[in-house]
Amino acid sequence: MAVKTPRTPVREQDPKVRVTNFEEVCYGYNAAEAQLEAERCIQCKNPRCVGACPVAIQIPAFIKAVKDGDFLKAADILGTDSSLPAVCGRVCPQETQCEGSCILGVKGEPVSIGKLERFVADNARLQKHFDATTQPKNGHKIAIVGSGPAGLACAADLARWGYEVKIFEALHRAGGVLEYGIPEFRLPKDEVVRYEVENVKRLGVEIETDVVVGRTVKINDLIEKEGFDAVFIGSGAGLPKFMGIPGENLNGVFSANELLTRANLMKAFLPDYETPVYVGKKVVVVGGGNVAMDAARTAARLGAETHLVYRRSEKELPARVEEVHHAKEEGIIMHLLCNPVEILGTEEGWVKGIRAIQMGLGEPDESGRRRPIEIAGSEFEIDCDVVVMSLGTSPNPLIAATTPGLQIQKWGGIIADDETGQTSREGVFAGGDAVSGAATVILAMGAGRKAAKAIDEYVKNKKQ
Repeated sequence: MAVKTPRTPVREQDPKVRVTNFEEVCYGYNAAEAQLEAERCIQCKNPRCVGACPVAIQIPAFIKAVKDGDFLKAADILGTDSSLPAVCGRVCPQETQCEGSCILGVKGEPVSIGKLERFVADNARLQKHFDATTQPKNGHKIAIVGSGPAGLACAADLARWGYEVKIFEALHRAGGVLEYGIPEFRLPKDEVVRYEVENVKRLGVEIETDVVVGRTVKINDLIEKEGFDAVFIGSGAGLPKFMGIPGENLNGVFSANELLTRANLMKAFLPDYETPVYVGKKVVVVGGGNVAMDAARTAARLGAETHLVYRRSEKELPARVEEVHHAKEEGIIMHLLCNPVEILGTEEGWVKGIRAIQMGLGEPDESGRRRPIEIAGSEFEIDCDVVVMSLGTSPNPLIAATTPGLQIQKWGGIIADDETGQTSREGVFAGGDAVSGAATVILAMGAGRKAAKAIDEYVKNKKQ
């Protein structure tokens, strides 16, 4: 019976309306819709969804509580494993994780776990319900670098266990990529991000902004001068990559990071903010990941005709299926199986277009996707006045350069143990994008939680 029952649809803003505003696209479930969807869960004895979740949320248990109408109990179950449930319910790639492992998805549609998580978290916020219970203070101090998902997850667990935790954030607002990287129409800042950051602070975590670790204070100073027992580096990956093609130094070429930071953190889309961003009349976004979709959809909302250029086919697009679907609905023009070879400019040094080449797909590369191959003689041009590069990011080298003995990968990622986050420096742990390169919010949170457990064991062993 449950297998044949279709998913409960979720309400969304009309595409023609939402492309003119920055309000959230998806409205989420109401109570009746959430309970209807929760009834589809068959409560597996060996739930594969839990094993597929990087923070191991007790998914069947919270869904049962929703089914029973005990929404606050569901929130408490979620809160045991996730410090950012309203965020994760919106931006996690559930289709490749929990929902991708749901047994109902074998012959039908998986349970909408993400939408249920979002409903539970949003309801708890509206009810002002949050369990801020912590163990008695144990007298130990932990420093955390970065207030993104890895840092917040690590901080929340350690604070609950009685540690004095202080987060150092380089920007003027806490939240990391949640604040500067993901657009308002996917992740509202005031009611969602800042609320969940405040919940972490309610556990006793102190967050100091405008502190650039490596400049304002160094890792060694935190341990040797300020008395922190351990340090967790969760500083993310905010250094954008470029292609190295002719014309990248023209005016009108910038990274997706800059576009999104100006729009999200600096509110460039609001006329009363003095932090504008130039998108021109016609934008080309280069890339195919979630960040590329975010940049393209942001540019469209800022009034530009928006084109997206990606070197593989739609099947290989790394962006979430939902994001690609929404981008298409909003009029983003996709140029697939092609790649820029040159950015064209005016005599005054401004972008006037790109020259691209058609691509074919060869044998799979190390990522498992078919390798794109240029088709000789297939060059063509696209007129535009802005080019946005969305080709991934790497960690800022500042921390590694100012922390003696901290080993890094050739591409800049900090070398850390997969299970513990332990780096080559005693007492220094790392996780999230600073280690893996740009990845997902939930993977960063999983790394933060693993590191918190390892830090707890490290401090306890050190006391003996």
